[in-house]
Amino acid sequence: MASTHPDRRKLYVRIADELREELAAGKYPVGEPFLSIGELADRFGAAKMTVDRAVDVLRGEGYLESRQGSRTTVIALPQPQPDAAGEPQEHSEEFQVLFGQLQEIRSQLKGFAAKLEELDQRTKGL
Repeated sequence: MASTHPDRRKLYVRIADELREELAAGKYPVGEPFLSIGELADRFGAAKMTVDRAVDVLRGEGYLESRQGSRTTVIALPQPQPDAAGEPQEHSEEFQVLFGQLQEIRSQLKGFAAKLEELDQRTKGL
């Protein structure tokens, strides 16, 4: 039975979830280039910044790798985690919201770390 509740997760979390499912299904083989941020933004009708956050989630989970000047590459595929009965488990909506918030905080911390590194580099010669 389909849920009548609207999906309250942030858009980048929903995009990351959909891409994770496609990765798990083998749509993007390990070692192959992943879709560009522009391609994904067009596909999902979302801002590039939103899509970049979704890709960052997958990078943080260890499925994608990005290098300056190169396309993002698939480096691992998600494996379904079975529950005690041997069935893949679905995460609760609350878990998904909290996970999305955690990813947002993680993204913000990366930005702060980059700014701190920049300030450290500037002040080394003083």
